[in-house]
Order: sequence, then structure tokens, then C-alpha cells
Amino acid sequence: LRPLRPDDAPMLGRYFLGLSRETVRVYGPHPFDQQTANRLCADLDSAHTLRMLGIVIGEAGAEIIAYFIVHFGVYESDGRRYQERGMPLDAAVDSELAPSVADAYQSSGVGSLVMGHLLPLLRRLGRRRLALVGGVRGDNPRAIHFYEKFGFAKVGEFQSRDVVSFDMIAAL
Repeated sequence: LRPLRPDDAPMLGRYFLGLSRETVRVYGPHPFDQQTANRLCADLDSAHTLRMLGIVIGEAGAEIIAYFIVHFGVYESDGRRYQERGMPLDAAVDSELAPSVADAYQSSGVGSLVMGHLLPLLRRLGRRRLALVGGVRGDNPRAIHFYEKFGFAKVGEFQSRDVVSFDMIAAL
């Protein structure tokens, strides 16, 4: 587990392009192509966004198996939904999470392993709560269960594209 580096663009692009249509359908913080991987690796800003990689080393070399984004702050659309519920998010101490795991490694414990390292790190950095970027789709029960396992609670629902989604937040 380590932060994304400028030289990770080829490997990150392979990760993005290797995700199934179903995984991409339920995970959407940005496009999943080589151009986006190149841009993300060229424009790293760890003061505002931490992009963590879970990597395995196999016969073919290093391979990304997990990609977790932590935004140190609050995106406007998410902040607005929480504000409307009377639960304002504080960009100074709240963060937002967008995790993904390669299809072949989903439900294998990789996501839990990453969260086991990430949550204590966020606490040490003085973050108090962790919300989900764009919420979680209601038709993704596996993700909802994953978040609940780490203390996330549903605090509201909203219509997102073609499905009801839930805002979930965890105290750190």
C-alpha cells in the first residue's frame, strides 16, 4: 500500500482499463482511461487529495489491485446534500472517500486491508469524519455492507442518475 506517484501512469491506466463495466458503473469519481491516469499522475496534490494504491508483485511485475481516493475536504454537491439534512460537513476536519478494488480481488479482503491502514492514518491527520464521494448506489449492496463494516451509517438518500443512492458517513 502506497501513495500514487508520477511514474504510476502506465500501471494506473492498465488498472482503469481492466475494470469491468459493472465496477465502472458503480464507481464514478472520474473517467477510467489512460488519459485520466496520465493527468492524475502528472497533477498530484497530496495536500488536498490522497490517492492510495494497493499493489501486488507477480510474475508479470507490479499490478494495482486497489485504488482509494481520499479528498481532504468536501465536494460542493456532497456538502450541499449534508447541509440540507442539517448535518453540515466541515472541510477542515471531514474527508471524502472513493475506494475501488480490481474485479479479481473484490470480496477477498483487499478493501478491508486498505481500510485498516487508511482509517488510522486519517485519525492521525486530525480528520474526524469520512463521507463517501457521491454516496453509494442503492443497487450496490456489497459496497453498502463493506462501508457498514467500517462504521459508516446511512444518513440520507437521493436520486443519482438512474438509481437511489445513499449518503453514508463514519466517525473516525
